[in-house]
Amino acid sequence: MRPFPRTSLPRAAQRRMAAALVAVLALTVTAAHADDLKDKKDKVEQELKGAHQDLDESSSQLATATARLDAAKSQLVTAQADLATARGKVEVAQERDAEMQAELATAEQDLVDAEAALTQGTADREAQRQKVANTVADMYSEGDPELIAFSSLLEADSTEELTRRNGVRDVIVGQEARAYDELKAAEVLLEVTEQQVSDARDDVAAKREAAAEHLTLMQQLETEQQAAKDAVVALVVERRDARVDARKARASDVAKIKKLEQEQKALQEKLRQRALAALRRERAAGRSTATGPTAGTLLHPVDGYVTSPFGYREHPIYHYWGLHDGVDFGGGCGTPERASAPGKVVASYWSDVYGNRLVIDLGVIAGRGVSIIYNHAERYTVGVGDVVQEGQVVGYEGSTGWSTGCHLHFTVMENGTAVDPMAYF
Repeated sequence: MRPFPRTSLPRAAQRRMAAALVAVLALTVTAAHADDLKDKKDKVEQELKGAHQDLDESSSQLATATARLDAAKSQLVTAQADLATARGKVEVAQERDAEMQAELATAEQDLVDAEAALTQGTADREAQRQKVANTVADMYSEGDPELIAFSSLLEADSTEELTRRNGVRDVIVGQEARAYDELKAAEVLLEVTEQQVSDARDDVAAKREAAAEHLTLMQQLETEQQAAKDAVVALVVERRDARVDARKARASDVAKIKKLEQEQKALQEKLRQRALAALRRERAAGRSTATGPTAGTLLHPVDGYVTSPFGYREHPIYHYWGLHDGVDFGGGCGTPERASAPGKVVASYWSDVYGNRLVIDLGVIAGRGVSIIYNHAERYTVGVGDVVQEGQVVGYEGSTGWSTGCHLHFTVMENGTAVDPMAYF
């Protein structure tokens, strides 16, 4: 960095200006760094989004059938758990129902016993009333017991006679009192029994109401249990049907893969022969065919982000280890696809797997016979025999063939063999 120019400002002012300049530079650098980080973040998010959206290793029928099968399996686990829970609730409710029925039976028996006791108490009270009536009638049939006893006391000749006759008086008068006391006791006991009957009736009514409410709950739980059982059965059927569909789709895919392998071998041999012929022409013309670096020799075919790189990986459905022979670019349906370099269209055809395909021979690049292949396009604007220029629109992104989203599967062939396209950008 160049030194600050000399000025006539005081040193303090110079220091303040220098500090302000450093702060401005720091803010500029920080802002630029933040923008760079944001761009990287956006790019990563786009790549992640595309990686989840694009899948061209299997047909849409197989992908759909497999997703359906996986969903049925997952939902079946949940449904089985729901059924186990519903069964548990019903078992608990059944145990409680048995307890409530036993409690209700006990309460009803208590009511029967209380009503029997009430009937007996009523009879005992009536019998005691009759006894009192008979006693009083007998006592008063010969006159007032009190007056008779009093006259007897007056006729006593001695203290001993007076004491004896006073005892007789107490017996006569006490008979009436006892008869009334016994009647009162019978009436009190009857009131207690009546209260017990009332309480027993209330208890029975409450337990019957609770039992009725519990019966409703039992019915609801049994309905839930049946629904959970039906869901399990339905999902078992769905899983079976989805498995059948997945097997059919897989068999169809296997047949298409075998056909594709034959097509690929023929295409590779064709491109290999073209590459050998181009290399011979280069040598005949005295031009060097020594291999060299390839970075920067091709333009990106679309304005889009990489959603899936070149290389070996596990198939997401079949789980075998295989080569993804190109780079997938996102961008969206209808995104223009451009020629990465000047060349000649040598093939354009439909593939069950790759959809619409376009093959452009670029001739010799860095000592190699190079061709590029565009796959899954909605349509192409050029045909076999056309010569294209670098950057020229040759087609538009689509989702034909084995694809679940619009993208470009871009392949680079060196002497008829697929290589990583990223080495050419």
